Amino acid sequence: MKRRSKTKYTQIHISIPVRILEDFDETLGWKESRSKMIAHLIKSYLEGESTLGDYSRMEIIEHLQYQYDKDSPEDVLIQALLALH
Repeated sequence: MKRRSKTKYTQIHISIPVRILEDFDETLGWKESRSKMIAHLIKSYLEGESTLGDYSRMEIIEHLQYQYDKDSPEDVLIQALLALH
């Protein structure tokens, strides 16, 4: 007997620039679903989850500095990146 999903789905029509869609598709793995990824992104947005796109490059680098031990090779590299700004 085939399992049935209780989740109902609908199709939508959206207009986006072709290049954005091409770039998005290039991020997907061979077996990843465009529809599932878009649904995930919408759900994350609705739940107020942040994505890397919500932060500036400098904010991302500043956050990374707390992920590594002080004076580790990674920390030295991050400090050098911060000094460039």
